[in-house]
Amino acid sequence: MRKAVFLDRDGVINRVVYHSDVGILDTPFTPSQFRLLPRSGEAISMINEMGLYAVLVSNQPGIAKGHFDEETFVEIEKKMELKLKAGNAHLDRSYYCFHHPQGVVKGLRKRCGCRKPKPGLLFRAARELKLDLKSSYLVGDSITDIQAGREAGCVNFHIGNHKCDLCRFLEQKKVKPDFVVPSLYEAVRIIKKREESLQKEG
Repeated sequence: MRKAVFLDRDGVINRVVYHSDVGILDTPFTPSQFRLLPRSGEAISMINEMGLYAVLVSNQPGIAKGHFDEETFVEIEKKMELKLKAGNAHLDRSYYCFHHPQGVVKGLRKRCGCRKPKPGLLFRAARELKLDLKSSYLVGDSITDIQAGREAGCVNFHIGNHKCDLCRFLEQKKVKPDFVVPSLYEAVRIIKKREESLQKEG
């Protein structure tokens, strides 16, 4: 069985966007708003070079909430793929949850087993890609990411800092990540060192 690095998208691979018209920080609503975070492409390239699966697992309720349509989502995804390809990086598979309990699009307004903090996306990836979840990693920037990763048995990385407000909420919910790092790149550096140590031991 193979290992994977599961990646959340917004805030891990690309920048979140402040939408002044609705007053929220959220996913990009248009392709022009999509920007890779510094060195995120380089980090994913390192995952590729290590022979680990780079697997995107992301809640994307923007269509359900009426922020954009399916065509726009596809255009954003294509832009991400092109930006990563330009840095010799690629995602092996992408798994999205498009549902939201308060969605305005009827077919997407529901509670499901794939929306993080539930680990449905990770379990689906494990089945389809024959992954060993307990030897795999998850990198996320939210409580729900870490909850899903812990439920699946992964080694978890939280992008933030030890003094952040979110870290206090993580402690209150007894959802402690294995590592707190400032970026995806730093998470992958640690993963690389761990993998090299495991190979020496094996």
